[in-house]
Amino acid sequence: MIHRKIIPALVLILLLSALPAMAVTNEENAEQIAAVQTALTFIWLLVAGALVFFMHAGFSLVEAGLTRTKNTANILMKNALTISLGILIYWAVGWGVMYGSSIAGLFGTDQFFLIGADNALWNSWFFQMVFAATGATIVSGAMAERTDFKAYLLFTVVMVAVIYPVYGHWVWSGADSALLSGGESFLVKLLGAEFHDFAGSGVVHSIGGFAALAGVIVVGPRIGKFKDGKAQAIPGHNLTMAFLGTFILMLGWVGFNGGSTLDGNDAYISLVVVNTFLAAAAGAVTAMLITWHRTGKPDPSLTANGILAGLVSITAPAGSVENWAAIIIGTVGGIVMLAGVFFNENRLKVDDPVGAIPVHAYCGCWGLLSVGIFSVGIGNGILADAAYAAGAPGLVYGGFSQLFIQIAGIILAFVWAFGVSFVLFKLIDAIVGLRVSEKEEIQGLDISEHGVNAYPEYIID
Repeated sequence: MIHRKIIPALVLILLLSALPAMAVTNEENAEQIAAVQTALTFIWLLVAGALVFFMHAGFSLVEAGLTRTKNTANILMKNALTISLGILIYWAVGWGVMYGSSIAGLFGTDQFFLIGADNALWNSWFFQMVFAATGATIVSGAMAERTDFKAYLLFTVVMVAVIYPVYGHWVWSGADSALLSGGESFLVKLLGAEFHDFAGSGVVHSIGGFAALAGVIVVGPRIGKFKDGKAQAIPGHNLTMAFLGTFILMLGWVGFNGGSTLDGNDAYISLVVVNTFLAAAAGAVTAMLITWHRTGKPDPSLTANGILAGLVSITAPAGSVENWAAIIIGTVGGIVMLAGVFFNENRLKVDDPVGAIPVHAYCGCWGLLSVGIFSVGIGNGILADAAYAAGAPGLVYGGFSQLFIQIAGIILAFVWAFGVSFVLFKLIDAIVGLRVSEKEEIQGLDISEHGVNAYPEYIID
């Protein structure tokens, strides 16, 4: 019985005697901490990128739900090919144009096909790739129900290879965080100062929205959308799908905005996410109340778009504003979205089945402007309240000078995305034809483009 007591004591003595040999130096301890932090950032970007990828499911459901049954398969095919082509094109060309070695700050010139990539570059590429196809997806919804499938695919290739990454290079290249903090960007050289877009209100949403505006102008409205100069409602077929897609997008924005800290150890990730959800909620409530007041009924589809309007609006300032400002930004975003819908239909006479242009282009611009209005301190892309209170140098605060810089960046985004896209759509229309025939549009693109019905039990006359 004695040995049962002695053995544990001997084991304890041996362990205690080994402790000095197991001790690590301060330098070794720091290296281990740094390795854990690096691993955490790698994992965070992969998780955030996965959430952003899942947003393509959300876009698919929103677009399908807000359009008619006869075009559902076409909507799903466009979204599937948007991300599939986007992955390949961004690997081959887009990443190099956006982040390669710069020529006069205009565009990148190397890293095509990810030649010479290492673990860190693959990690960064994955996170940036899931953003890249989003701009084309915005165009898909705006031009739904009458656009030729192959014409849309041609546009997607150019969008991911040139239109999106060139503007992204102007804003984000040379940065050591999600915000441009210097570098040799063309936009910095042009404005003489730093244009701020934390997670892409401009780079992703405004660029996609302006391209969509060009597309809907060139392709024209759907048959029956305007009668005697007045817009007619063409209801979508499934609000359940539209709302589920909206909630998926809302979840995906955790990765979209939260991941844009580009640092899994960033203490302000939670602030970014909280601001994101506050703005989304404010946009939804605002859209509901206004439609309720105007029509006597709270409109479901516009309320769902109010959520997206708040999300897009907060994407640029998410890391540089306080909570109360996020609510104001989301509230104004809901108003901008509604005003944009009425302006597009009643003034511009353009047909946007899902409201993509007001949500992404107009609210994206508002988000960029709000950086100059509400930012309380941008230090390395986050709200630096302690440094702000101490008056630390190197921070950029909202104000008239920053506001003017944001306005200049918006104008440049419009000229670039709308101008290039308009010319591109005209060329595509001349070469392959942008719009399906009247017979094909009436029959539905599911049959004419893909030879199937998404709902085969329905008899479509």
